[in-house]
Amino acid sequence: MKPESRSRTVAVVGAGVIGLSWARLFAGYGLTVRVVDPRPDLVVPDGVEIAASVAEAVRDADFVQENGPEDLEFKRTLFAELVREAPEHALLLSSSSAIPSTAFTKGIDGSRVLIGHPFNPPHVIPLVEVVPGEQTSEESVTKAVEFYRSLGRTPVVERKEIPGFVGNRLQAALSREAAYLVEQGVVTPQDLDAVVTNSLGIRWATVGPFLGAHLGGGPGGYRHLAEHIGKSMRGLDLGTPSQDPERLIKAVEDAYGSSTYPALAETRDRRQLAVLTALEEN
Repeated sequence: MKPESRSRTVAVVGAGVIGLSWARLFAGYGLTVRVVDPRPDLVVPDGVEIAASVAEAVRDADFVQENGPEDLEFKRTLFAELVREAPEHALLLSSSSAIPSTAFTKGIDGSRVLIGHPFNPPHVIPLVEVVPGEQTSEESVTKAVEFYRSLGRTPVVERKEIPGFVGNRLQAALSREAAYLVEQGVVTPQDLDAVVTNSLGIRWATVGPFLGAHLGGGPGGYRHLAEHIGKSMRGLDLGTPSQDPERLIKAVEDAYGSSTYPALAETRDRRQLAVLTALEEN
């Protein structure tokens, strides 16, 4: 890496909604930010520079955050240029929301290329999905995690490439069922949103699906939920059931079994009440 005596430089390639939001976040943390985009009406946040070309934007960058179209050939061409023009120490990150980096790094050195997929808008939502490709070095993964953490984000490393990654696949599954319920006349769009914002939204915002389910099983945890309460859901057409339920149960118990039910429940209740209080105040 470059000496820490100067501000780190980030090149933002592509200035749509995501790119400009990244630029706002980077600038807010005191980084030198240089944006490049062919659009003629480009307006950037205060303190952000506009570069005339990709080569100019990345010439002394420590990090490059790409936000181009979800088009495989476009990304192949662009990342070949980024590998060629950016300094050898620069980390090359893609905001791709569906295309794994292995798909667009064939034929080039992909050791410092990986996915850094945010949720919109990245200057507000903390999650960044860090997804290494087949060529990505462990050093690059570590640098990416450290970089996003230094910006107040929550990076989650996903160790297997899959189209859409994790967040968008979860979102797509819920959206698909929501559309089905409305189309079948079960509920109106407004009432379905009320169901989510007054139940699952609050629960998942504080504990997520698996810890929520673990607590839903009471002192018996996820195992009790899966072996007893979960049976009532198995007749529903909700996709492929687990082929190895014991492996799934063990994974959840490994993640949360070291904490007691009362301690986890107290944390859940405190955080959920904090969310409800904040919503009432706003």
